[in-house]
Amino acid sequence: LCQHPGGTAMSDFNAEHNRIVWADIPVADLDRAVKFYGAVCGIGVHCEIHDEFSFAVLDHDQGNGACLVVDPDKISGEHGPLVYMNVEGRIHDAVSKVVPNGGTITQDTHSIGPWGFRALITDSEGNRLALHSQTDA
Repeated sequence: LCQHPGGTAMSDFNAEHNRIVWADIPVADLDRAVKFYGAVCGIGVHCEIHDEFSFAVLDHDQGNGACLVVDPDKISGEHGPLVYMNVEGRIHDAVSKVVPNGGTITQDTHSIGPWGFRALITDSEGNRLALHSQTDA
């Protein structure tokens, strides 16, 4: 049942076989997290303020989306799913913005074979993430 994908690019695999449609990323400080994700991912992040709750949506056009949800009890820096954030063509720039925006670099940019390159980081809220690019640029 398990077969090697034959070096299919991660971006091709995702486009053809996408199973993840949305991610809620828990945060303690919404403003700090908005600044972090906007800078590191190089995207717009828009706050939604409601009477009972607030969250921030990461720009995603027609692709998969994610939002920052204030829920500090759910933050996990060591265990649980590893979310890959797309920073295609700018992985080194993205990594350079992690520390100045309150995050830490757990493992610097490295090859993951035919699936591209990733860096493992902890965001400004303590969540463990991977930054991913098909190219080492």
